[in-house]
Amino acid sequence: MKFKFLAVEGPIGVGKTSLVERLAPRFDARQVMENVENPFLEDFYRDRPAAAFQAQLFFLLNRYHQQRELAQSDLFQQLTIADYLFAKDKIFAYLNLNDSELMIYDRLYSMLEPDVPRPDMVIYLQASTEVLVERVRRRRRDVESRVSEAYINEVNKAYNHFFFHYDATSLLVIDTTDIDFVQREADMDDLVERIESMDRGVQYYVPLGSRE
Repeated sequence: MKFKFLAVEGPIGVGKTSLVERLAPRFDARQVMENVENPFLEDFYRDRPAAAFQAQLFFLLNRYHQQRELAQSDLFQQLTIADYLFAKDKIFAYLNLNDSELMIYDRLYSMLEPDVPRPDMVIYLQASTEVLVERVRRRRRDVESRVSEAYINEVNKAYNHFFFHYDATSLLVIDTTDIDFVQREADMDDLVERIESMDRGVQYYVPLGSRE
């Protein structure tokens, strides 16, 4: 395996954590799962004043501390697969904060980001907004019950824009609409082969059943 640190990313409901949980045993990799507990998140979904800024800073600092612990460990002893990319924090900041809040956020982010390890490769999972909404509703998490379809659509568009311009690392883009890495073992086997053969730059994964 030529890569030592992989990050799996994508919008809410796309299946990041499920994929990491399936990939890690295949590569005998260490899993790094984001702590999604946030005391300000429910207030944010209720659209309460200042909750977006509070929730964003809480997530930023949590992600930073987790990534710093990762940086202080030996990343080269074992492949590490994380279910988030630190840089994605900015996607939500620019989506949810006002100009004054962004000024403070950007200054803090620029101080923290240099200390965060950069993955060798990112796997970006895509899906249509309709599919994301269905998956979010199906998993029935209390805190997500107030997430509107309109907000999920905005997040989805923001992710697509971010990764359309992303060039910091190798990038494998996967449309998960018609792929089931959890239930279909053949899909998983094929993806593992693709990751192992992945090179530098941006590549798009074509599902097994779509190839001629």
